[in-house]
Amino acid sequence: MSVDPMAYEAQFFGFTPQTCMLRLYIAFQDYLFEMMLVVEGVILKKLDAIPGCQISPSQIRKCTEKFLLFMKDHFDKLFGRMEEVLLQLVLNIPRNVLLPEDRVHEQYPYGKEEFRALQEELQQLQQQCRAEAAAGEALRAELEEQKAVTAELEKILQCFDGLENICREHGIGNFRESLAFLTHNSKKLQDALKDVKEKSKNMEQHEQLL
Repeated sequence: MSVDPMAYEAQFFGFTPQTCMLRLYIAFQDYLFEMMLVVEGVILKKLDAIPGCQISPSQIRKCTEKFLLFMKDHFDKLFGRMEEVLLQLVLNIPRNVLLPEDRVHEQYPYGKEEFRALQEELQQLQQQCRAEAAAGEALRAELEEQKAVTAELEKILQCFDGLENICREHGIGNFRESLAFLTHNSKKLQDALKDVKEKSKNMEQHEQLL
């Protein structure tokens, strides 16, 4: 068998020429073995038909095996020549032939250094694409957050508009002054509630001491 990997031929045929030749060799060899068994069977039948024949089946088997070795030796030699011819003239792509899918390399030839530079540029572009995708996701998340905040602000504005309308209905002209007044009174109520809580706490402690 040839040791040349013949990778270009494998690209074209879809299989390596060596694999093809190996399968042919195995097929021919199997056929040779089967043929010898058939010949042996025919000889045994012929001998059985001869009265007084002194040749035993074991002797026939030894002769068959010797003849098989003889045939296999000649077959290997002939197959070696056939393999050489097929690999050189049939299953071989000349070095000056370019496959259609590789013609782009002829139009845009690149050396190893240029190819390495293209790979590095491609990696940089991939990193930029990933970074832009991540930035886009962050912007979309921020936009959703801004939409939620805007909706809450609109609700608050609607609430203030409702309060202003109520104030107008009750004769309060300036909503800001009314809001300031409510805030001031609310603080007073909170202070008073705090006082009550502290006094209640002091009273409880006093009762416990008694």
